Amino acid sequence: MENPLLLERGLPDFAAIDPAHVEPAIRKVLAEQRSKLQQAESDTQPAFAWALSLERMQDAVRRVWAPIVHLNSVCSTPELRDAYNSCLPLITDFWLEYGQSEKLYEGFEHLQQNAVGRTGAETKLIDEALKDLRLAGVALNPERRRRFRELTQQLTAKQAKFEQNLMDATDAFRLHETRSEALTGLPAQLLERARQAAKKDGLDGWLLFLDPPTYTTVMAQAEAEALRRSYYEAWVTRASDQGPHAGRWDNAALIEDILALRHESAQLLGFSSFAQLSLATKMAVSPVQVLGFLQDLAAKSRGVAETELVELEAHAGRRLQAWDLAFYSERLKRERFELSAEELRPFFPLPRVLEGLFRVAGQLFKVRIVQHETLGPWHPTVAYYEILDSAGRLIGGIFTDMYARPNKRGGAWMDEALTRARLPDFEQLPVAHLVCNFSPPTSDAPCLLTHDEVVTLFHEFGHALQHLLTEIDFPSIAGINGVPWDAVELPSQFFENYAWLPEVLPWISGHHRSGETMPRQKLATLKASRSFQAGLAMMRQLEFALFDFRLHAEYDPRQGARVEALLAEIRAEVSLIETPSFNRFAATFSHIFGGGYAAGYYSYKWAEVLAADAFSAFEEAGGFCAATAERFRRCVLASGGSRDALEAFVEFRGRPPSLDPLLRQSGIAA
Repeated sequence: MENPLLLERGLPDFAAIDPAHVEPAIRKVLAEQRSKLQQAESDTQPAFAWALSLERMQDAVRRVWAPIVHLNSVCSTPELRDAYNSCLPLITDFWLEYGQSEKLYEGFEHLQQNAVGRTGAETKLIDEALKDLRLAGVALNPERRRRFRELTQQLTAKQAKFEQNLMDATDAFRLHETRSEALTGLPAQLLERARQAAKKDGLDGWLLFLDPPTYTTVMAQAEAEALRRSYYEAWVTRASDQGPHAGRWDNAALIEDILALRHESAQLLGFSSFAQLSLATKMAVSPVQVLGFLQDLAAKSRGVAETELVELEAHAGRRLQAWDLAFYSERLKRERFELSAEELRPFFPLPRVLEGLFRVAGQLFKVRIVQHETLGPWHPTVAYYEILDSAGRLIGGIFTDMYARPNKRGGAWMDEALTRARLPDFEQLPVAHLVCNFSPPTSDAPCLLTHDEVVTLFHEFGHALQHLLTEIDFPSIAGINGVPWDAVELPSQFFENYAWLPEVLPWISGHHRSGETMPRQKLATLKASRSFQAGLAMMRQLEFALFDFRLHAEYDPRQGARVEALLAEIRAEVSLIETPSFNRFAATFSHIFGGGYAAGYYSYKWAEVLAADAFSAFEEAGGFCAATAERFRRCVLASGGSRDALEAFVEFRGRPPSLDPLLRQSGIAA
């Protein structure tokens, strides 16, 4: 049978992919593309078609590797993980070989020097390629280049191991409870899933896991402080030397190694720190600018956060511990707004939310999104949708994988399945993966979301829109590719706003049994609750961002990572709640130690400024103003990485970005 990973066109056949297919497919494709790379290196005075042949080459490699990466994230097995780990060095080595090719660098320099008649996108492709080659070490001498390759291989393997440790530690947690009073406050839907899980394992009572929806529900709803504390401890000690699985999947040594490898790599490239290297692909220009931005935001937010904490502790009647915050916040919110997350959950069945979300996208950007059958997905609950333009033409597709399950990475994300390409002899429409970890349906109810989860879904769909609505034909700068990392969250955080609009809430809500719409008063109250405890939330995110950036900016190999000492210092500056000594947050911080946000977690706040300001243009013109939406589509979504991000924003907004809309939106300005 033909290897399903070697399909050159169309959607991947995920259901047919077996771990045994992985290494043969990778080796075959890499051998073919190495041969083409050698041919490209022999062209001493290339035309622009040469650059397009390299675009095709890169896409061919990503086409076979992307499904493997995706499956390893959403349905990992020991066999698949072994296949993934065995091929990771092969893939890394190919990209290093490509990125350190002096002949390619000379070819792109030739194109840059002979740029007459180039379009803006063509010029940007060449500029980005040269920057990527420099950051891959092409200008290093042979010995330093060899060392850079060693460091990159080690770093890639250790980051993957960090993620795998975290997944294993999360999946290993089990809490078996036979006393109903210990679970008081937990919603019926969660208890029913826990009862079914216990029954499946031949146990009485309830069996609870550490998947994200269970964790967040326990922390906000469980009346027993002992249960909240045990869940909090299990969550913040995953993959560490503390907690219920202390030392079994400890990420501490990996963190030390990852930081050392990043620092040495950055210095080889001529940067003083990995933080400076990180900024080479971002809008921000210096560590001083980033730290100043974060500290200014903290100074503006601290007073509001302190007031919020005083109110919360007065409501609780005592000093609060870290595992108390979500619980008493939910109670105070219920008292102040007569509103609770669980009260609203029946009004947000996932099918209704998706229907309304697609309607919002249609209203704004004149697209139609329809479910469509496709080749076998990787899990029975996965769905596939086609995206059509106003004339009914197919412009892309999106896979949705919505539910938490074992062997699936936690969190929510959008990733590329296929990237738009219009190249000689090859065309491809963009296809996205939209992945969440919501509570799955039960036997008598669909998946029911909290409004926070609705906002998460809108956020990830905003990323998907930038990927799907791109009009750039070159994969390396189409969609989210080539977009500065601190601007890539702009569309996602912008789109979150529509989950709060009074005219949108009826589209995305309706009781899952009766179909009745949410009472008008509840809709108004929900909108009014948006800025509830925004100061505390702001300070928490600033704690993460400051830790990440300073960790990479201040790293000194003579002292090591100083993780806990640095965290203590930053918490003294911005945290208002005492952190328990057993907390090992860094061991779970996959955004920076496993994902792409290293020295870039500040991007969430940076882009939130852009997103709030962008949405303020819609507030001024009307949430669905056609002219404003078309300008946003053209300037931000369609252009991908083909132009400077700040220039694109200024063209849309008519001025540079302002912090004021974010402060107003979060209630901090008041």
